[in-house]
Amino acid sequence: MLDALEKLFKIARERKKNPLEGSYTNKLLSDKSLSKEKILEEINELIEAVENNSNKIHEAADVFYHLIMYLEANNVKIEDVMNELDKRKK
Repeated sequence: MLDALEKLFKIARERKKNPLEGSYTNKLLSDKSLSKEKILEEINELIEAVENNSNKIHEAADVFYHLIMYLEANNVKIEDVMNELDKRKK
């Protein structure tokens, strides 16, 4: 299950190192303003989908993808986020 997320992080890191011309992922990684705009948009779309009971899975996937790109664009490492979550266990 988490394999898909790991693959997205690997793709983001690879594209960051070796940009692919015309890649939407590279656009998000190189344009922090666009990345921020898209994550906010996608979160709102997910909330609307949940409230309307429609397209929840699609919108949730969009949020995960755009969040990963936003984190990578801003040099926030998922390993650090996971460590922080581990610290919060009670």
